[in-house]
Amino acid sequence: MHHIRAAALAAAALSSAAHAAHELPAIQVQGGRPSSLPAEIPATKEGITREQIEQGINASDSEDALKYLPSLLVRKRFVGDYNHAVLSSRASGTGNSARSAVYADGILLSNFLGNGVGGLAFPPRWGLVTPEEIERVDVMYGPFSAAYPGNSVGAVVEYLTRMPRAFEAHGALTATVQPFDLYGTHRTYRTWQASASAGNRHGPWSWWINANRTDSDGQPLTYATRLASAGGAATGVPVTGAVPARNNANQPWYLLGTGSEYATRQDHLKAKLAYDVTPTLRASYVAALWQNRSDGKVETWLRDPQGAAVTTRNVVIDGRGYTLAAADFAATQENLLHVMHGASLKTHTRGVFDWEASASLYDYARDEKQQAGTRFDGSGTGWTTLALRGAWRPGGEQGAHIVEFGAQQDRYALRYVATGAAPSDVRGDTQLRSLWAQNAWRFAPKWKAVLGVRAEQWTASDGLTQIGAAVNTAWPQRRESHVSPKASVAWQVRPDTTLKASLGRALRMPTVAELYGATSTVNSQFINDPSLRAERSWTGELSAEKQVENTLLRATYFAERTRDALYSQTTLDTAANRNVSRVQNVGRIHTQGLELAASGSEGRLDFNASLTYTDSVIKENAGFVATPGDTLGKRQPNIARWRASGLATWRFTPALTGSVGARYSGPQFRTLDNSDVDGATYMGVSRFFVVDLRARWQFAPNYSAAFGIDNAGNRRYWNFHPYPQRSFFAELKAGFQ
Repeated sequence: MHHIRAAALAAAALSSAAHAAHELPAIQVQGGRPSSLPAEIPATKEGITREQIEQGINASDSEDALKYLPSLLVRKRFVGDYNHAVLSSRASGTGNSARSAVYADGILLSNFLGNGVGGLAFPPRWGLVTPEEIERVDVMYGPFSAAYPGNSVGAVVEYLTRMPRAFEAHGALTATVQPFDLYGTHRTYRTWQASASAGNRHGPWSWWINANRTDSDGQPLTYATRLASAGGAATGVPVTGAVPARNNANQPWYLLGTGSEYATRQDHLKAKLAYDVTPTLRASYVAALWQNRSDGKVETWLRDPQGAAVTTRNVVIDGRGYTLAAADFAATQENLLHVMHGASLKTHTRGVFDWEASASLYDYARDEKQQAGTRFDGSGTGWTTLALRGAWRPGGEQGAHIVEFGAQQDRYALRYVATGAAPSDVRGDTQLRSLWAQNAWRFAPKWKAVLGVRAEQWTASDGLTQIGAAVNTAWPQRRESHVSPKASVAWQVRPDTTLKASLGRALRMPTVAELYGATSTVNSQFINDPSLRAERSWTGELSAEKQVENTLLRATYFAERTRDALYSQTTLDTAANRNVSRVQNVGRIHTQGLELAASGSEGRLDFNASLTYTDSVIKENAGFVATPGDTLGKRQPNIARWRASGLATWRFTPALTGSVGARYSGPQFRTLDNSDVDGATYMGVSRFFVVDLRARWQFAPNYSAAFGIDNAGNRRYWNFHPYPQRSFFAELKAGFQ
């Protein structure tokens, strides 16, 4: 069972009827440290181990570990995608990054300063974890644990990274090559990565250090465009090179050239230190930095009669006149240095009482961007977390009750100043203070119930929105209090069959950027709203799990009712050729669906597969896109009706494995009124079926090599931006321990 994912390992415990009669399944640990996810919550959990990642996944970034887990999608557009790789889940699309929570060793990586990618971008800080240091990844679906804030409404992802038991050292070199052919671009893009790590344990001390360098050149992500119907009198210089196509509303338009063609150079350095104060008390500290220097390159395809490139002037295309502006081809340069610290003190007695105290800091030490004469500076932005938690077992390890409780404080600070051609100053703070408790009660030999409650006080303060001389507003402080109950129950019907039910309320509070973070650049604008209401969701699921020999089968019905959903909608201002994002509350969204999953091992074959059907509809909304009522009855954006994924790994010999992975997503919409009827184009969201291949050879005890192809069928597909086309992946690793 070594290669079955963590959820399957949990269910494998059911194979012993005697054991099963006394203990319901929970995430189980085979070596290494336990996950911070609550093992007592009988909700849907999935996971993947380091061995499975190495054998089956072309993992150039830490988010690649989630590729084939049920109902999850990371909007990763290129290797090292640092500003748009947001996570989506069952009822939360790729525009809602604040509806999932990502942690590494209990330290928050999700960026709850904002939501989504409009204007400012707020994906999880994936760069603070490298693939080489991952020990395991666990996922819990839904807001069913009182230990997490309402941002857990979609999913909670926990990365567990390596800590050594003895000396070990590792090194890796990877390279990715992507021939890219789309519109007027015909070019090959290359990426290389180098990683080195080492660790040891000396008595009560253990340490680990990891360094990684990524040098990535990505394909074009944005395009300068003009609607054919917007053409005027044929005044200007005649040009060639414009590519005729249709936009997502099926209107004829021209693509004139590229933007956001990122050349990014990223460095990651992390050091972890642990000291066993006593055999049952451990102190831990982690420090990490992530540095990025990137150039967002642009290219015009337009040429005048003499063959010279054209970027800013009046032009004539197919007999119609158009005016090019600075926003059409605005290059960017970014210089970023982010720093993370985390510390914890934790007991591991597994006796009557255990406790933990932890704190973390994420700091934008340097966050600078240059574009079209404007300098943007986010230095000083960041967040801090403090947490105290305990676990009380009145009857000891075999008692009927396990009571968990805690107190938390999370603070978020946004500092974003622009100087030059478009000056602005946006800033503000939010704070969430929480008290929570939950009791796992084994009230009968084959029954377990978990009842919990979370009480929260949310404060927004020191908000300022200043844009030039036209807008200069200091916003008043806001304070709200909310209570979120949770309940789960599990019944072990037979030694190989378990039924589970979970229900939870989640309050997703507005982020600092949604409240105060108005920005305006030459090619994008974000419009904030300081009066946004909290998003309120009731989420439930019913699951049946059955172990059939070495295969775990699961069927889960899930449903969510959300009021005042927080949504950022991006539209194109055709007059200024600028993307405009506006955040708003959507009155009521109903979502329900069915998720089927299977995982296991049969002889030399390890596999997992899932199929998800989701029906997500806007039932109530006072706002609109073009005309009142135009969003009612429409599907929630970025949620496909059908999604599927699978990964199969075949062990040819103990040293040689081959794997095939597949990902499918049906058609979906990006707009609230579902007006984007053509997804297979720039700014559209298309269906896709992508097949990935990988072969790995352990050619010596300490050395391995791998070769893979992502998107082997060279599928062209989009999520606003074009995804990568066929990409060739090569990897060489060395490990000594």
